[in-house]
Amino acid sequence: MDPKLARVPADLKQVFATAENSLRKFFKDFKWDPEHGEIKIGGLRYMLVRTDSMSIELHDQLSKRFGEIPAAQIAFRLGRACGMRDARVFHEKFNASDPASRLALGPIHFALTGWAFVDIFEQSRPSTDENYCIVYDHPYSFEAAAYIDAGIRTSHPVCHMNSGYSSGWCQESYGVELKAEELTCRAMGHEKCIFVMAHPKRFDEMAAKTRKELGIV
Repeated sequence: MDPKLARVPADLKQVFATAENSLRKFFKDFKWDPEHGEIKIGGLRYMLVRTDSMSIELHDQLSKRFGEIPAAQIAFRLGRACGMRDARVFHEKFNASDPASRLALGPIHFALTGWAFVDIFEQSRPSTDENYCIVYDHPYSFEAAAYIDAGIRTSHPVCHMNSGYSSGWCQESYGVELKAEELTCRAMGHEKCIFVMAHPKRFDEMAAKTRKELGIV
């Protein structure tokens, strides 16, 4: 059975389908209690946040205070912290022990909580060492979509929290240090939001290889 909430290479389809089945059941346990200001899913507390507040406004305020590059770094770290924490919680909750099973929970949770859909490209090679590399698209990234919906065309990638969340989750899943960057972004007018994730020591090499393979200038 193919997963519906992520697009992945053939060798990952079964483990992603299993993760999707588990998380669909988890998200059916939804309790909305506005009298106490609470939303709980599967017994865990969540909150609803407007996406343009967490993308356009957050970046604008951080840029005014710290500058453009530091603002992007802060958003990345915020997303990364969320990804790492969520990964640890869900790995334990679903007794996920092997790296692939741990990874699979991430993109499915990502889709169910409204961050983005995840499309992992065939050339991806996740591993527990410095050879780790995955290339992926985040169709419907909430960050890019916020800018597009507001009619704002940017000169730089904007999906910093998407980058941070995915790298944080994958680092917790595979036990290897990882970083991710967005190479193309729909907010810039590109067709897709394409990211590369790799070990910091080999990141530039993997990013250059990906750009060449995909024809990204």
